[in-house]
Amino acid sequence: MPEGVYLGFDFGYKRIGVAVGQRLTASASPLSTLEAKQGIPKWELIQTIINEWRPLALIVGLPTCIDDSELYTTAASRGFARQLRRRFGLPVHLVDERLSTVEARAYLFAEGGYRKIKQSEIDSIAACIILERWLQQA
Repeated sequence: MPEGVYLGFDFGYKRIGVAVGQRLTASASPLSTLEAKQGIPKWELIQTIINEWRPLALIVGLPTCIDDSELYTTAASRGFARQLRRRFGLPVHLVDERLSTVEARAYLFAEGGYRKIKQSEIDSIAACIILERWLQQA
């Protein structure tokens, strides 16, 4: 896998977390959480992020159950990945996102204690976890 920048996405029907990472350290940082309507984001916002970061590929979390069966969001996540590929012409990779939201909540709790955690923070940290998983296994 070439050195460079990669973008990660935590797909959701209401929100899509976005993170940026790079191969050298296999680490990621949260960027933002985009609002979505029934899983459809404002594509121009994603275009802006892509123009700014110029990623080599896009990484999308694929939700599945612990037993590898599909969830109601699995097909929608695959559809989002196909749309990214079609719209932006970049390679798109799916990565298992199991428990990424649980990990994101635990991380934010450890960082901030009992403060109120915003869902948008959880989504962007989950996108980091998804992207880091891919960077570490690629």
